[in-house]
Amino acid sequence: MNENARTSAQSARKPPGLRERMRATVQAEVVEVAHRLFIEQGFDRTTVDQIAAEVGLSRASLFRYFGTKEEIVLGRLVESGRQIAEALAARPDDERPWKALRRAFDVLTQANAQAPEQTLAYLRMLQETPSLRAGHHEKTLSWQELLVPEIARRLGVSPDRPEDTRATALAAAALACLDVAATGWVACEGTVPLAVLLDRAMGALRE
Repeated sequence: MNENARTSAQSARKPPGLRERMRATVQAEVVEVAHRLFIEQGFDRTTVDQIAAEVGLSRASLFRYFGTKEEIVLGRLVESGRQIAEALAARPDDERPWKALRRAFDVLTQANAQAPEQTLAYLRMLQETPSLRAGHHEKTLSWQELLVPEIARRLGVSPDRPEDTRATALAAAALACLDVAATGWVACEGTVPLAVLLDRAMGALRE
């Protein structure tokens, strides 16, 4: 494990304070309730007031945890990006960047395999709701920013050489493959595992 991965692991082991734990508990409950309502009723037909009432919060209190209704859906993407970046940093130093990226995406494909129906519904909602599609694109761009430094380190690219775009190209290409695989997974209703579709997409570029 390299130094970046060790630092991330040490940060992860630091126990959160009581306030942070309470906030995280409430946020998790809001997300669970909201996702159920979104899937049952549709994103646009579900109101913030409905979500707040089911959780036992006022509308104003809910907005202290999530600035917008879209954030309730997209918030988990922030954590997913951190998990992918940590998984990439933990890959063996002698592993080629493209392979390391593919293996880093295992944190997503394995989670999807454990709860495929919920993940399908979530991804379908992201793809079919215009405001969520835009937010999803923005979040995945932030994933790219998290991945580029580690890829650049593996390539031996100096931060003082902005003209060397190899790391950014690899990160962008890998995330494009992930998006294509996720779109295909929803289209086939999960009949082909996401991991298989991702292998095909990334394998096509490798070839």
